[in-house]
Amino acid sequence: MFENLDIFRMAQSMAVHAGKRQALIAQNVANSDTPGYKPLDIKPFSEIMQQAQQGGTLTQDRLGTTITQLEPFKVNDGGDSPNGNGVSVEREIMKSADASRQHDQALAIYKSALTIMRASLGRR
Repeated sequence: MFENLDIFRMAQSMAVHAGKRQALIAQNVANSDTPGYKPLDIKPFSEIMQQAQQGGTLTQDRLGTTITQLEPFKVNDGGDSPNGNGVSVEREIMKSADASRQHDQALAIYKSALTIMRASLGRR
């Protein structure tokens, strides 16, 4: 009964996505002065979830399939500096705050589901 709880896998996938995005954002900021560097990003978590749900029910190993969809791609926002660098530190800070919020949300979902499960088992 409790072997395959999609809510826990979804929360874990969301946290993995946020962590991967945060790592890419840190890489972008670290290369903000590198000539010709183009910033990297990944698909939003909502798009990945929609693709997983359009394929029918969520598969047993949905986390594995979403991890393969976390391939970074180059972002071309058109704000290149004279040396060809496309990183905007301000934009990266905004993306970092969004990734942090997403990670906090994933933890809140996990904690809430765990509390509900404990209550259903008669534990606190």
